[in-house]
Amino acid sequence: MKKLTPIFTFLLVLISSLSYGQEKPAYSKIILTGNIIESNSKKPLEYATITLKNTSNPKLIFGGITDNKGNFSIEGTAGTYDIVFEFISFKSYKLSQKKLTSNTNFGKISLEEDFTQLNEVIVRSEKTTLEIKLDKKVYNVGKDLMVKGGTVSDVLDNIPSVTVDVEGNIALRGNENVRVLIEGKPSNAINVSEALRLIPADAIDKVEVITNPSARYEAEGGGGIINIILKKGKNQGMNGTFIGNVGDPKNNSLNGTLNYKTKEFNLFTTQGYSDRNNPGNAIVNSRYLNDDNSTRDFMNENRTNERLSKAYNGSFGMDWFLDKSLTWTNIVNLRRSVGDNTDNVFQNYYDQNFVYDYTRNRINREDSKSNNIEYTTNFTKNFKKEGHKLTIDGSFSANIDRNTALISDKATNTTAETLDETTNNQDQSRNLIQTDYVLPLAKGSQFEAGYRGDFLTITTDFSVINNGIPFPEFTNILEYKEKVNALYVNYGFKVKKFSFLFGTRWEDSNIEVNQLATNDFNTKRYNNFFPSAFLTYEFSNQTSASISYSKRLQRPRGRLLYPFNSLSSNVNIFVGNPDLNPSFTDAIDLSYLKKWSKLTFSTSMYGNRTTDAIQYVRSESGDFQNGVPIILSSPINLATEYRGGFEFTLNYSPYKWWKLNSNFNFFYVETDGDFNYIDFNGNPVSQNFDNSATSWFTRLTSKITLPFKIDWQTNATYNGSQRNAQGRSLGIFSMNLAFSKDVLKDKGTIALNISDVFNSRKRIMETFIPGLVESYGEMQWRVRQINLSFTYRFNIQKNEREKPRKSLQEEGGDFPG
Repeated sequence: MKKLTPIFTFLLVLISSLSYGQEKPAYSKIILTGNIIESNSKKPLEYATITLKNTSNPKLIFGGITDNKGNFSIEGTAGTYDIVFEFISFKSYKLSQKKLTSNTNFGKISLEEDFTQLNEVIVRSEKTTLEIKLDKKVYNVGKDLMVKGGTVSDVLDNIPSVTVDVEGNIALRGNENVRVLIEGKPSNAINVSEALRLIPADAIDKVEVITNPSARYEAEGGGGIINIILKKGKNQGMNGTFIGNVGDPKNNSLNGTLNYKTKEFNLFTTQGYSDRNNPGNAIVNSRYLNDDNSTRDFMNENRTNERLSKAYNGSFGMDWFLDKSLTWTNIVNLRRSVGDNTDNVFQNYYDQNFVYDYTRNRINREDSKSNNIEYTTNFTKNFKKEGHKLTIDGSFSANIDRNTALISDKATNTTAETLDETTNNQDQSRNLIQTDYVLPLAKGSQFEAGYRGDFLTITTDFSVINNGIPFPEFTNILEYKEKVNALYVNYGFKVKKFSFLFGTRWEDSNIEVNQLATNDFNTKRYNNFFPSAFLTYEFSNQTSASISYSKRLQRPRGRLLYPFNSLSSNVNIFVGNPDLNPSFTDAIDLSYLKKWSKLTFSTSMYGNRTTDAIQYVRSESGDFQNGVPIILSSPINLATEYRGGFEFTLNYSPYKWWKLNSNFNFFYVETDGDFNYIDFNGNPVSQNFDNSATSWFTRLTSKITLPFKIDWQTNATYNGSQRNAQGRSLGIFSMNLAFSKDVLKDKGTIALNISDVFNSRKRIMETFIPGLVESYGEMQWRVRQINLSFTYRFNIQKNEREKPRKSLQEEGGDFPG
């Protein structure tokens, strides 16, 4: 439609000019204004057309089109007209014999969809893969070739400002204190990183990256919020999409969406099944030290993984249009998965002169099952005044994870063999209710208020049987209960080119961490205000700047709290800390946005101050395995952390056939704190963790349309090195390639992508703890992968205009500017 707009506008101007040339106007000039919207969603219609034909002189015709907010302003002459408001695939709205003698505002004009035209509509107005806005970045996943056949983790790792390390940890601008939401609410999975690897990328519509959220959002996430929006049915009668994928290593999947809509209701479903193998590997080469840092001995550890998983992901939903202003949506989500992970570890031991001594082999055979069910409901009431609405949301979910492992351990210097059986059963229930009210006030001002209640319970039963005998040290039941009630208010207003948004959020947190086997009960109760303030100045329609402030927090959960030891390695063990406290962050952000015809430039400077920052420390446990000290890695509230940096994002389209976007982020991190513990000899040990470090990462994505309409996409990423108090991580370069071709008259698409072309995506760490250990480690979660996918669409065009349903946390009450 956008391609036809200049032609249509030219014809209107030409017709109007000819009419004026043939007949002198009999009346004075008038201005006609109004706003055109969709009747169901109340969203504005961009590029809708308005045509006026004079009834006494049919040759006198003039008109115009709406802007991106659905507004129009047309200059004409007084008279009596037949007026037509129209938009492609919508029913026209006509006014006959309308007498216009002065400036006239038609108010809101609602257009209804015309289902008889839908199957013939082809709209080629494709959105860019990345939309840059002043307060957030919106990544349209459907246009990205890189993630075909991949998972949510692959999607996030292709988004500007976001990085995903080899273990699935997500960071925003280098900060791992980030809140990941699905449809505006927390994931109902127990292990979020694992859950994101199970959801297919083809199920995602877009991802919103919000670096400094307002008080409307939950306070969780000191580094910001990543909101994942899933695909739903479109408001276009019966339509559907099916996607099949095969890959090497094994990555087979089949996903489909179906949608059927009438005037009274809209039925939709998404179904997906995957069968994957994610082979990985790791090495840790350690030099153990005496008190004077001289060499005591060496141990080199090599690890290989075969992670097999089969997963089902499905949803069923219905929109019920109770009337033109009230919609009731209900969705049921089901996820099931089974996994088989074989972890094979070889440890080669050497003396102080690096003379080989013996080899130990540990094989961990792990089986896992996960069942997840979630029901969500939403009421949306739109009042007569534009933007005036009330939403009520509810989400109720249950998750069951079952994990068993059999760990065998034997060495070449002995005939003895140990056998450990571990059980890790987790049950989670989560209930969430929320209501939001948006009230437009005087022109350019708006009030928002809402409530949110989030109630979470996780029970983890962990046990170990060593050679047939229960091992009490590794056996416990941990019960985690979280009750968070929140209220918020926002008030925004606009004064000329300045926009202001002030708000505050109050959250009352009641946390229980109970170790049932040891009768250790711990309750943490706190309530806090989380203010936010935003100031925006619009230099023009293409240029704006803003400064914002918000207060955020991070609540420790899951693996951070579990005191149960992981036994995948017998000398490098992770132990959670059930006594962790929340971290609080003050965040400030200064942003600038500039748009040209072919280029969009966004940049920001930011600073965070986090108290009780959670850091990982390594220390000796006092236990030894065949003379080798067992090293513990644990999270603690170590220090105050200061973080600052700047980033910029570019979207550039030098030609119609070439699109580029690039992101660069540089940041500085400083921590102040000390770690004190008692070693196995009873001596106090103090480690100074005062540390300052800089790091950076950059990403470049290029999409080129080759001859024969073949799309070629390249993605290159570099993550710079970063130092911490106990070592540093080294820099990593990686690259992905993808090609696609439309077939079957654009009803089908064939895509080929290669993830990690150089097989270089690894976490590389160097660690030095005086008097204890010096080590070098590499960890690769997944090796290079090749995927081939085929997409078939029926009754829906490749780039057809979408009308997404509102998510739980959608900012339908966004303040203008």
